[in-house]
Amino acid sequence: MQDLEIYIRDLEAGAVGRWLESHLEQLVLDDSDTSSVIKGSAHFNKGQLKITLYPQAFGRRYTSLLIEGEHLPWSSDLDCARSAWRAMEAEVRCSPGEWKEGEPAEDEKWWRLDSRGEQLVAWN
Repeated sequence: MQDLEIYIRDLEAGAVGRWLESHLEQLVLDDSDTSSVIKGSAHFNKGQLKITLYPQAFGRRYTSLLIEGEHLPWSSDLDCARSAWRAMEAEVRCSPGEWKEGEPAEDEKWWRLDSRGEQLVAWN
């Protein structure tokens, strides 16, 4: 199983669903209230995807979006973040590489996509 994970700043209700519906089939995701964890599903390339939104990741202003499945609509977190940025015009962040659960993330650089462009930055 593969996954994509991005972090969206100040996520607006319904924004993820509107963005993903143009990339996935049979999307089931009610993101009309983004104050708690949201689980959904979709199909891509004849495979099932699990979609999860985790609010208040890395502080109160970011929501983590996790997409898991055998076949994914983007080849990397950065490609996914670029698509999300174009659709939502909200700041989007993602890991630049192979971060693993349990490794310290504080000193790691992250991609930040916003109106200033794409930059590698420290999270804080």
